[in-house]
Amino acid sequence: MNNEKIPTKVVAAIIATGLMSFCGVIVETAMNITFPILMREFAITTNTVQWMTSIYLLLVAIIVPLSAILKSSVRTKTLFTTANLLFITGVVIDAFAPTFSLLLLGRAVQGIGTGIALPLMFNIIMEQVPQKKVGLMMGIGNLITGIAPAIGPTFGGIVASQLNWRWVFYLLLPLLFLSLILGERGIMQKSVINRQRVDLFSMLMIICLFTGLVTGFSNLGSQDFISIKVGGALLIGVLGMIGLIWRSLTISQPILQLRLFTNHSFTGHVIGFFLTQIIALGFAFLLPNYIQLVNRNTAMVAGLVVLPAGFAGAIFAPLGGRILDRFGARRPIIFGITLCLISLVIFTLMARHLSNVVIACVYILYMAGMGMCMGSVMTNALTVIGKENVPQGNAILNTLQQFAGAIGTSIVAMIVASSQATLHATRNVATAIGTQHAFILLTVFAIIVWVSYYRSVK
Repeated sequence: MNNEKIPTKVVAAIIATGLMSFCGVIVETAMNITFPILMREFAITTNTVQWMTSIYLLLVAIIVPLSAILKSSVRTKTLFTTANLLFITGVVIDAFAPTFSLLLLGRAVQGIGTGIALPLMFNIIMEQVPQKKVGLMMGIGNLITGIAPAIGPTFGGIVASQLNWRWVFYLLLPLLFLSLILGERGIMQKSVINRQRVDLFSMLMIICLFTGLVTGFSNLGSQDFISIKVGGALLIGVLGMIGLIWRSLTISQPILQLRLFTNHSFTGHVIGFFLTQIIALGFAFLLPNYIQLVNRNTAMVAGLVVLPAGFAGAIFAPLGGRILDRFGARRPIIFGITLCLISLVIFTLMARHLSNVVIACVYILYMAGMGMCMGSVMTNALTVIGKENVPQGNAILNTLQQFAGAIGTSIVAMIVASSQATLHATRNVATAIGTQHAFILLTVFAIIVWVSYYRSVK
């Protein structure tokens, strides 16, 4: 392979897999805006409609840990084609679903497709891109998927208000077909197929782990902790986690190679990556919620206020990758997480009186830092464990990303809801105070992330 030029087919494969991940995030964030509409149309409650997101994240989280075994056992193009067709099928089901049950079925099918596809892009980059270009391509890969959370709410708000929520799904079909065409032409097989058996006990533990934790955290704000839907579900999740760890450390070919955590540098990267994802999902809930409830604006305005930050993240993602390729990972990671920490401190101090202009400007600073560091974190985390462990490392990072997605929103939503329920104040004041409390927690997480990266990134 030419050390200076990335083959056209590899670029096509990266764009194809990136588009699939992009569509997965777009649907998730765009549909969140339409929840009130769905509740009216299907006569369902808030707890029920939240399963539009929860069922999707649950299936993704269950499938992603299998990615290393799937990569070893099945041809890459076969995995991609299967994932793409599943996602298209799920989108079509949702576009025409006459009942909420069928809507959930479509989201579940999309979750399976995304779970298969999500690790493919980063596996292709680490395996087929010249070493001197890996940082740049990881940045571009994160650009493709990173802009989706920012434009998703705006896209969903415009489509829901001007057309109909079903058009969220209609409009994604051309992108998915483009992804399918690019993938069929560009994806090549580089690794040798070596079929591995899936350990059924580990798979059962993964199902218990994520079903329990996703269900428990999803119901945390609406049910008593001492209940089957919260405490019971979380207990099942914890028992699943203990069982998975025990099994992974006692068999030779586990689904998730948890022995990689004996590498302290990798562990430091993973801790920072996990907490950063929780912070990002917390922002995705707090800011639109604040703009609507405290500043009394519409969902569309909320989407437009956070939109510029998405483009800032998209611009800084490949820039961070270029800096990594030239100077190493430490500069873009430390600089990026420092910008994130500064942004969180500003949000925390000003949380009770945030104008839309201040939110937009400070969030741009935050997303620029996120874009700068996240691709570099993934690249360096996979580099420190060696090329032979990249699929397993990728599986761990993507699994934790989904887990963070499942709990990040629930944690900050619970903090805000608690303030709204207990404070003797108007709803907008109580929301502002709750948001400040949530920002304090996210700032503590960001400090832990900064220290973790400072110690583990060389």
